[in-house]
Amino acid sequence: MPFSQIIKTQKLSWLNIINASDKEISYLKKKFKFDQLDLDDSTAHKHAQRPKINIRPNYLFLVLLFPVYNRKTREITPAEIDIFLTKNYLITIHYNQLAPLNDFFNNLSASKRQQKLYLNQNTLILLYEILDRLYISQFPMLDHISLDINNIEKNIFAGREREMVKEILVIKRNIVYFRKIIQIHGYILNKLMKNQAMLNKNNNKINNLFNDLIDNLENIWDLSDSYQQTINALEDTNSALVSFKLNDIMRTLTIFSVIVFPLTLLASIFGMNAKYTPILGNELDFWKIISIMAIASFFMFFYFKHKKWI
Repeated sequence: MPFSQIIKTQKLSWLNIINASDKEISYLKKKFKFDQLDLDDSTAHKHAQRPKINIRPNYLFLVLLFPVYNRKTREITPAEIDIFLTKNYLITIHYNQLAPLNDFFNNLSASKRQQKLYLNQNTLILLYEILDRLYISQFPMLDHISLDINNIEKNIFAGREREMVKEILVIKRNIVYFRKIIQIHGYILNKLMKNQAMLNKNNNKINNLFNDLIDNLENIWDLSDSYQQTINALEDTNSALVSFKLNDIMRTLTIFSVIVFPLTLLASIFGMNAKYTPILGNELDFWKIISIMAIASFFMFFYFKHKKWI
């Protein structure tokens, strides 16, 4: 048997496969008679996988994506987990990106007491425990996004609008990726609840458990929606402040150029090499020109001041 990560009890078994090889996929096909299309999907992580649930006569097959935060790139990326669910077996295939899944499996491997607790009923309850931990792990990520949003808000009103432009775009990208990854989970959970009778007789208990998952999922979705609206509002505010400062700078430069214009004009006039130029012709010419320029400048300045443009 090629599997190194397996937990067996008298009632259930959990096969946890990391980076599935052809040997392991062949074993699954031979032992469980899984559909080849599902087996191909379970090893298609390099392609554009999408979440799905396939209802087969003797098993359920799920492909789920969960958001994972990369601290180095500050980017949220999807981590895939493929799940085969039979009456006595739960098989997970993934690529070692989901820490809550690995921690849960390792804890069960090390504790007979927890094995009796979680692997003594049916595979749907074990699936619930796995998904519950994966959904709960999303809340710290959302908390991190919330802290980033609060930091952006403080910096915007502290006069760092230009520095926050990139930060806002990073957070907006992460929220969009997060919502895109998590969006279809509600549909998959509802479809799973409608088709779980083939693996379970105690429908009410399973329904209650998966209703709890849907509640958690709705909380996650509502929080991400709230953060999306908040970051959009902050982006609008930041853009308005940047535009206001830019307009203020442009107004200042315009007023300055208008004030300087008479000086430039006078300097050009008196700098012409005309044979006869008014005012010029004695030792006080320089001071006369300076006085005219000063009077023109003060006149323009007080005019703009009167209009409350400066």
